[in-house]
Amino acid sequence: MPLTEQVTDAHLERLALERVVPELLSHGFCYVDGLLGEAAGDAVLNQVQQLHRDGALHDGRLAGSVLGVQLRRGRGDKVAWVSGAERGCEAIGFLLTLIDKMISVCASRLGGKEIRARSKAMVACYPGNGAGYVKHVDNPNGDGRFLTCTYYLNKNWDAKEHGGVLRIFPEGKAYVTDVHPLFDRLLVFWSDRRNPHEVQPSFSTRYAITVWYFDSEERAAARRRFKDLQAGNQLGLMMRRRLHRWRGRGASHPPSLRPASSMDDPLAMRSRD
Repeated sequence: MPLTEQVTDAHLERLALERVVPELLSHGFCYVDGLLGEAAGDAVLNQVQQLHRDGALHDGRLAGSVLGVQLRRGRGDKVAWVSGAERGCEAIGFLLTLIDKMISVCASRLGGKEIRARSKAMVACYPGNGAGYVKHVDNPNGDGRFLTCTYYLNKNWDAKEHGGVLRIFPEGKAYVTDVHPLFDRLLVFWSDRRNPHEVQPSFSTRYAITVWYFDSEERAAARRRFKDLQAGNQLGLMMRRRLHRWRGRGASHPPSLRPASSMDDPLAMRSRD
């Protein structure tokens, strides 16, 4: 599938240096219109619509919910996670490559943060039945997400008729900012508590693609916390099983809570994986 309209590296660098970096630092968000152009934007839209038709999109979870616990109240979109390398996602991959290039130019100019990785792309559809997403923060608990980048795919969108506005509530400001989800528009904003935001009810099918870029140091710390939590959960489960066996044997005293050996210490076992 040829993408006839080309976006040059020089153009992306100008966008990064003249628009994205200054507006992030001064306002906390920035949006750029006409990122890909009509033909390439259409190619991305067609692939997203095909994912939707194929049933690849599933209920999204609320920000801050944990794996295995599906919290839907307050969020009405359906999502799919893609890398852009999948068959049928070539145009999405093209989009992600361009965003990667632009953010790589921004990275060293955003307060000394190291940005070395990002999430997969979240393809999202609000089905037009009044679905929205309540006010939330993408990264309220230091999970490593630093920048949120959302690319919109909605042609002939009229917010008065179709709704679906993304409203940002900048921290410490007396105003709000409304961003309409217009075709070929890229929105970039801080992912943390500086930018609470909501998606207002949508009354027409609304498509977007979002990726999150990570602050490497914060992401590494979040992974360490998650590993420690997993280890604690495993140790708690092991002790509950011991207590259950003890009760089953009718013993008069609980098992000794001795220090775990290298054979039954979840951390020791994990270190050998």
